Amino acid sequence: MKRTLIAFFGLYVLFALSTPTWAQTIKLGTLAPEGSPWYNIIRDMTEASQARTNGKIRFRIYPGGVAGDDPDMVRKMRVGQLHAATLTGAGLNQIAPEIQALMMPMMLDSYEELDYVMDRITPKLEAILEAKGFKVLNWGDAGWVHFFTQKPVVHTEDLRPLRLFVWSGTPAIVEAWKDAGYYPVPLAATEIHTALQSGLINVVPTTPIAALSFQWFGLANHMTDLKWAPLLGATVISTNKWRHISDDGKSILLEAAREAGARIRDETRQLSDDAVEVMKKHGLVVHQVPPDVATLWESRARAGYPKLIGQVVPAEMVAEVERLRNEYRALHAGR
Repeated sequence: MKRTLIAFFGLYVLFALSTPTWAQTIKLGTLAPEGSPWYNIIRDMTEASQARTNGKIRFRIYPGGVAGDDPDMVRKMRVGQLHAATLTGAGLNQIAPEIQALMMPMMLDSYEELDYVMDRITPKLEAILEAKGFKVLNWGDAGWVHFFTQKPVVHTEDLRPLRLFVWSGTPAIVEAWKDAGYYPVPLAATEIHTALQSGLINVVPTTPIAALSFQWFGLANHMTDLKWAPLLGATVISTNKWRHISDDGKSILLEAAREAGARIRDETRQLSDDAVEVMKKHGLVVHQVPPDVATLWESRARAGYPKLIGQVVPAEMVAEVERLRNEYRALHAGR
């Protein structure tokens, strides 16, 4: 009996020494469909993390909305059904409304402005997210939101008779559109394709890469060439899961994630123009917006700010973004 116990204890020690002491499987959700540029980069990030940790960090990816749309994934991370997600602004806003300040309609008008503001404000945003239970692994953007429509839209009045997709769970944004005289229809992002087919919606505010990746442009084949807002994104992991990863694992995961974030930013910006060209070859019609009409769009957009500030997004964060934007413009005036 004594020999048996000694042998068992020896096997136990051998097994314990040969088993990773901080092995973790991370369940990660994303709306990005398989084969899309975003999915490919996320996949590369997870494979790099697994390789660099000799398999001690493993990922199970749920792509294409399998885990639900952004608000669903945030909810599932909060209860532990998911551990991480690559979210768009809609999901991030569910955690930290302050992020909406960077996506106010027609607040920013170039990547240079966006980068200048992001470089200075992300430490504050990351602290807010962490206080809410989410660690930021990387930031990225998905390009500029344009209106993809079933009828041509150039002037602000062209949009009025159309039914416009708005993320469900954002009642203040819905009311802001209604007050401006438009017809918002709140839906989950996973329902957009069916809603376009049925005529429930006629307009999807989205980026060119998303319109191509999800094939929405085939059902809404007019694009308004107006930069409505940048669509931000980030990969986040719940702090509950983060705490269970060793310091070495955290360092490796952050390194792979930051590399992926840089790729998402750089490749997305190039691929956005390429996506428009591809869609044009398959029936997309791009409608140019004259400068004076763009000015009217901006005026209408800013008229809706009072409905958002204080309800959707904190006033102090909007003021900070606007201050940094103005700072950038003053530094680059006349260039």
